[in-house]
Formats: sequence, C-alpha cells, structure tokens
Amino acid sequence: MNREELRIVYMGTPDFAVEPLRCLVEGGYNVVGVITMPDKPAGRGHKLQFSPVKQYALEHQLPLLQPEKLKDETFLESLRAWRADLQIVVAFRMLPEVVWAMPPLGTFNLHASLLPQYRGAAPINWAVINGETETGVTTFFLRHEIDTGEVIRQVRVPIADTDNVGIVHDKLMMLGGQVVMETVDAILDGTAQRLPQESMPVDGELRAAPKIFKETCRIDWNRPVKQVYDFIRGLSPYPAAWTELLQPDGQSVVLKIFEAEKLPQPHTSAPGTIQTDGKTYLRIAAADGWVGILSLQLPGKKRLKTDELLRGFRLPADSRVQ
Repeated sequence: MNREELRIVYMGTPDFAVEPLRCLVEGGYNVVGVITMPDKPAGRGHKLQFSPVKQYALEHQLPLLQPEKLKDETFLESLRAWRADLQIVVAFRMLPEVVWAMPPLGTFNLHASLLPQYRGAAPINWAVINGETETGVTTFFLRHEIDTGEVIRQVRVPIADTDNVGIVHDKLMMLGGQVVMETVDAILDGTAQRLPQESMPVDGELRAAPKIFKETCRIDWNRPVKQVYDFIRGLSPYPAAWTELLQPDGQSVVLKIFEAEKLPQPHTSAPGTIQTDGKTYLRIAAADGWVGILSLQLPGKKRLKTDELLRGFRLPADSRVQ
C-alpha cells in the first residue's frame, strides 16, 4: 500500500491542527474524510463560526463530519462508510474506543509535548509557565487512558527565555505537520516503533497540563520574579495573564498583561506595589524583585505598549494590584 492508496480520516479543530492536515493533502496522502467540532456561536451577534479545520476542509472539498456525540450511531455509520485504514487526531477531543479502534492500522495522536510529560489539554502553555527550556511533539497510538499510548515519534524543540506561548505554538505547529507525515510513512513501511511511555526516561517529576480557565490566569505577585515572568509569557497572547488594579476609591480594574521583563532588584515593598513615572514605565513588585510591564490591556480597549497606555490612563497615587 502506498500513500495514495492509504485511506486516512483526520480529526482536529483549531489552527494547530490545520498545518498537519495541509501537509497531508499537499503531500499527496489520501485523506478520505475530516472530522471537527460542531460550529460554535461567537462574537456579539453569536453567529456560528467554523473551526479552522472545517474552513480548510471546505476550501479543499474534503468530506466533513461534525458530530455532537462520538457514540451516536448515525455518526459511526458515516465514519465506517469512509473505510479508513488509519485515523489521525490532532487537538480534537477524547475518542471512545468504538472510534479509535475502528481502522485496521489504528489511530494515532499528535501531542504538543514530550510525553509522558505534560499530558492534558494545554501542554504548550504549561511548559512555558513552568519555565521549561525545551518541549516538542510526540505521535502515539491511542488507547483507553488519555495521552498514555505507545510512542511512535518524538522531536524536541528549544524554548528561549523570551518565547511566549504563541511563538512556541507556531514552532510546534510547523514541526507537527512534518512529524505527522513521517509517522504515516513509518506505519506504511512497517518501521513505526511502539515505545511504551512507562519505559521512557523522565527528567524530574511528571507534570500535567490541565485545561486553563479564567481563574487559572490570575497572577500571584507573591511568587518570585522569574515565576511571574514565565507565567505571563506562558499565557501570551492567549488567553492572557491578568491582575486586578486596586484604586484608592475601592474600585478595581482588570488588567491583562502580555509582555514583561525581569527586574531582579531587591526591595521592601509589598508584592503588588506599583512603581511608575506616569509616562514611560510601570513595574510591579513580586516576592524578590520587580516585574516590568511592557504591554497590557484595559477592559474594552486595545492592547497597548505601557507608554501608550500611560498617555491616556492616569494611575492614581497609591494604586496597587492583587
């Protein structure tokens, strides 16, 4: 069997999943169907919005399914009708066994971490938040427990101290397309390894990558400067770290912070204390130094550089964050 004969069903939803699909289509692989999430209402008008994977599938006339429930018999019949030899999952959702066990060559997943590290929904964010200096992508065969199947391929990528999660996401997305093609080729020619994660060496403790919620993104100024800095870049540009600006009248304003710098200068100020000249700089006290704020956003406003924001927003004396 060659790549033109191998019948592939592809499952994915966000931008991260588009690049591997594009590589397969442009590489001449036989993608017989695409599965993505149902359309979701978005924006003020709650207009239904297509997922990036659906948009790509429509543009390239690829057969498409958008099941609400993956155990629905109508969906399963449609999936069986595609007669897939292999299924590929990239940033989709947890599959029931009736789906992942269907094709004769199995189902593999592309995960944006060096498994077994960072199993879960947000591996790129948590790797940056935790100050990791490298991450990578892993392809593995699916089994019952999430992100625990046998590893086929794994490729490492450095994380620079200045990288935010958006930069790392894009590095891994581009790499992921190549690794997915290499994985398919290895399965086709019978050279795909099946390495149990339990046998893989782990540097340090295993860390999870749980889903990120709004409250997860709140900055704790009682932490050291390095941890606050990593936290901000691990959530930038999306969903963005935030803090509450407390004003003397008791009112508070949510500030989203996108860019920061480490200013490891000893101080005696309480964590959350603000220092600013009201024109060019804004820094906030952490446990062992200051965090310089380089770009931020007020509710309902655009993201701005600090000096731009200070021109139009006067910080009251004795303002602080919490």
